[in-house]
Amino acid sequence: MKTLIIASVAFGAIVAAPAFAEEGMDMSQPSTSKTSSNTALTNAEVMKVDPATGMVTLKHGALENVGMPPMTMAFKAKDAAMVKQVHEGDKVKVRVENVDGTLTIVKLEKH
Repeated sequence: MKTLIIASVAFGAIVAAPAFAEEGMDMSQPSTSKTSSNTALTNAEVMKVDPATGMVTLKHGALENVGMPPMTMAFKAKDAAMVKQVHEGDKVKVRVENVDGTLTIVKLEKH
């Protein structure tokens, strides 16, 4: 009997959800109150800095805009100033984008 009730409630929720979406908010438009994924920054920790190559190794959270899960990886910095401002162990927020086929740190903020 419990299983039948649970199944009925779950089915009802699935069937009713589209009706609520049609009557409520327009779900096709992104919410303007949230930070846009086009500008979102990801928390990271600087693991290594290589000024000679302009590379910064980061232990980072998910980089959703480039489809990358959390991991540790070296990235090219957009400019030399970014490389000079960070040191191993720094906590940072970054924006990584695919620039001409290379994953590049385009924005970097120290915590």
